[in-house]
Amino acid sequence: MGTMNISLPDSLKAFVDQQVEQGRYGTSSEYVRELIRKDQDRQQLRDLLLTGAASAPSVVADAQYFDGLRTRVRQSGGS
Repeated sequence: MGTMNISLPDSLKAFVDQQVEQGRYGTSSEYVRELIRKDQDRQQLRDLLLTGAASAPSVVADAQYFDGLRTRVRQSGGS
């Protein structure tokens, strides 16, 4: 595992310390890692949404489309 040192203004350091003191995280490093993971997830979701928005629509998702899905589920033995 790599190491990274960061500098924070006192107000941000106090906030991070508060998160640890309240028991939400064991260490300030855990808190920062969690923030980075959440940002990675947010970026991945954004990329997927942009890819979907740029793609051509394949089927119109109207009432008839959903009725057909329900029919297929019923015929396959689903609820």
